[in-house]
Amino acid sequence: MGAAALLVLALGTVALRGVAEPRVALAFTALIALGECVRITLPGDREQAPIGAAGALAYALLGPLRGVPTAHGTLQVVAVTGAGLLLAWLPGLALPHRPDRPHRRPPWADPARRGSAARRLLAVGFAAAVFQPLYNGGLVDRFSPEGPAYGAFLTAVAALAALCDATLAALLRCDWAGRPDAGPPDPDGGPRFPAALEDELRSLFGIGSAIVATGMLVSLAAGEVGLWALPLFCTPLLLAQVSFRRAAAVRATTGQTIASLARATEVAGYTPHGHARRVADTACALGRELGLGTRELALLEYAALMHDVGQLSLVEPVPDGATALLPCAEQQRIARLGSEVISRTGVPRQVAEQVARLADPFPGPVGGDGPVPLAARIIRVANAHDDLLTAARGRGVGEAVGRLQALEVLRLGRGRVYDARVVDALARVGGQARG
Repeated sequence: MGAAALLVLALGTVALRGVAEPRVALAFTALIALGECVRITLPGDREQAPIGAAGALAYALLGPLRGVPTAHGTLQVVAVTGAGLLLAWLPGLALPHRPDRPHRRPPWADPARRGSAARRLLAVGFAAAVFQPLYNGGLVDRFSPEGPAYGAFLTAVAALAALCDATLAALLRCDWAGRPDAGPPDPDGGPRFPAALEDELRSLFGIGSAIVATGMLVSLAAGEVGLWALPLFCTPLLLAQVSFRRAAAVRATTGQTIASLARATEVAGYTPHGHARRVADTACALGRELGLGTRELALLEYAALMHDVGQLSLVEPVPDGATALLPCAEQQRIARLGSEVISRTGVPRQVAEQVARLADPFPGPVGGDGPVPLAARIIRVANAHDDLLTAARGRGVGEAVGRLQALEVLRLGRGRVYDARVVDALARVGGQARG
C-alpha cells in the first residue's frame, strides 16, 4: 500500500508540474519497461529484472547529462520507474485469468510480481531521496563528476539502496511464499527474517552487484556520452542474463535427475508411493523452522528426495520401506551405499555427504551441535516420522493418533538418537508435509 500511495503521489505531482527533460524520462521509462519484460529466475524461485533494476537505479543517480545538469527530482524518478513497470505489465492484458493455470497469471494478479514492483519503487525512491535533493541543492557540486569523490558518493548511495532493497525483499519473503502460485501468507512456511536477509545479502555478490555496478556506470557515463550510455552499458548485463538462463537450465536438468532417482525406489517397490516427497516436504518445513537459507533448503530437499536410494542394494525390500525401524548399523550401510550412488550423479557433493550421515545417531548433548550435519539430522527425523506414520496406518490407527504416537517415539530418542532441536521443531510445525 505504501508503494502504491507513493506512486500515485509521484504521478500526480509530475502531471501537475510537467515532466522535466521529457526525452530523458522517456528513454529511461522504455529501458525499465524492456528490462521488466526480460526477467530471469534466480535460485529459490525468485524472479529478478536486472536491466530494469539497473535502469531505475541509474535514473535515481543521474546527475549531469552530457555536461548539462538535470533537474528531474525524486518524485519524477518514482513516476518514471512506476510508468516503466506498468508498461511492462501491458502485454499481460492479452492473458485471460486462469485460476487453474497460475503460471499464466497477469503480472498484477501475481503476488510475487506485485511485491517485486513495490520493492523496486521503494528502493529506487530511497536512492533518489538521498541523491536528488543533494544534487539539485548544489551540495554535490563541490565534487567534480570526473573525480573520485563523486564516484565514492554514488557508490555509497547505491550501496545503501542495495541494502534497502535486500531488507525489503527479506521482509516480503517472510510474509509470502514468493511463488507465482502461492496462496495466502503461511506463518509456518516462510523463512525467518535473519535467514532471508542473509540470502538476499548473498545475492548482492552475484547478480545484485552487477545491477548496482551497471546503474552507477550508466549514471556516470551519461554525463559524458548522454543517452547512448543506456544501451552501451546495459548490453553486458543482458549477456549476463543469458548466462543465468543457462545456469537455470543446468539446475533444471539436475532436478530431473534427482526426481528420477527419487522415483526409482518407489517404482522398484522398495518404498511406498510418495514417501520421498513427504519426507522432503517435512524436512523443508523443519529447515525453515530452524532458519535455513534458500541454498541450504535446496540442498536439503535434494538429499531428502534421494535418501532411500541405498535401498536399491537390498536383496529383499524392507517392509513398507521403513528403514527407521532397522538396526542402526543396517541404516548406516544403506545410507552410505546411497551416498556412493548420489556422488556419481553430478549433484552438489554436500547432498551425498548429507545422505551418508543421515543414519548416524545424534551424538552431542541435548540442543548441542555434533559432527553430524544439521541437514542429515533433519532428514533422519523427517524419515522416521513418515515411517512411523506409515506403520501406524498399517495398524489401522487414525491419522491424528498416529501423529501423536510418532512424535512420542521421536521424543523418546530426543538428544540420543535424534537431535532435540529438530524434534522440537517437528512438534511446532505439527509434522505437516507441505507440497
